[in-house]
Amino acid sequence: MVERTLAILKPDCVRRNLAGQVLARIEKAGFRILGMKMVKLTAETGGGFYAVHRGRPFFDDLVAFMSSGKCVPLALEKENGVADFRTLIGATDPKDAAPGTIRRDFATSKGENIVHGSDSPENGKLEIAFFFSEKELIQNA
Repeated sequence: MVERTLAILKPDCVRRNLAGQVLARIEKAGFRILGMKMVKLTAETGGGFYAVHRGRPFFDDLVAFMSSGKCVPLALEKENGVADFRTLIGATDPKDAAPGTIRRDFATSKGENIVHGSDSPENGKLEIAFFFSEKELIQNA
């Protein structure tokens, strides 16, 4: 089944000039990019996006990190897109990520792990809608 997932190239990815390399891997893995933009999250918008984590010990650090610089949200589509993207990026902690995954190859820590990926098709739809209107998504490029 074709699924949509949201990816975010996080501030550490953009700051370290790795966006092009990560995008190349995403495309090579067969994902279609339906939408892409560069944004600078505020503490308010970052907190809104990660509201599901509010109250957890890492929430404030996560919001501070995500609002620390530019990031690139991407609306992606592919057969089995959510699971395939999570496999491509690897475990949250790069030390636990499989060799050849994006996080294993580029991330420096669990907190600065280069890229976000939706954890379910349902959340993929919600997360994409946070950053993109339906009319911004290019279906048949």
